[in-house]
Amino acid sequence: MSLDLSLYLVTDAGLCTEKGLERTVEEAVAGGVSIVQLRDKQASDVAMIEQARRLKSLLAGTGVPLIINDRLEVAIASQANGLHVGQTDATIEQARQALGKEAIIGLSVNTLTQLSRAPTSLLDYFGFGPVFATPSKGDHEPPIGFDGLAALVSASPLPGVAIGGLKTAHIRAAKRSGAAGVAVISAICGQTSPRDSAQHLARQWADA
Repeated sequence: MSLDLSLYLVTDAGLCTEKGLERTVEEAVAGGVSIVQLRDKQASDVAMIEQARRLKSLLAGTGVPLIINDRLEVAIASQANGLHVGQTDATIEQARQALGKEAIIGLSVNTLTQLSRAPTSLLDYFGFGPVFATPSKGDHEPPIGFDGLAALVSASPLPGVAIGGLKTAHIRAAKRSGAAGVAVISAICGQTSPRDSAQHLARQWADA
């Protein structure tokens, strides 16, 4: 499966309450989302595995991979396409050994020091950020801005997706910084039409 990071959707169950998570994802993919990360800090492993399996079925045939945030056991049990971890989550070595060489594994990076210590031979991409402060993660590291994003992209041997408080107005600057894509949450989740929102974001990225 080829890795297209251009429009990376990170789900938020709370924001998706009105439409439902599955319908939101289905519409977003129809609008141009290229990769989906299931993220839910409150759900139990059992509930998240069930949700992941439903999303995996929904995404079948679309070419859009399903990535699990943080929880290695959920990724294994649901047969998701990969895992995204933070600096304090499951180790990359554990993830690669458990998921195999075909899995897509990403790592959140905030500083050049973290980047230099990353086991890049075991990774497929980085999540660089947060670019801006974001309410979706109260314990996030300091915002890096577009200058910080550009510095990380320039030093990285792997593609990096920009994440953290990004909206339509930031697409051009993120692409100019060298990012391989943008990760969004509220710019799609909770919107009246996730499909239209994704389509607009994808168009902005393509035109930037």
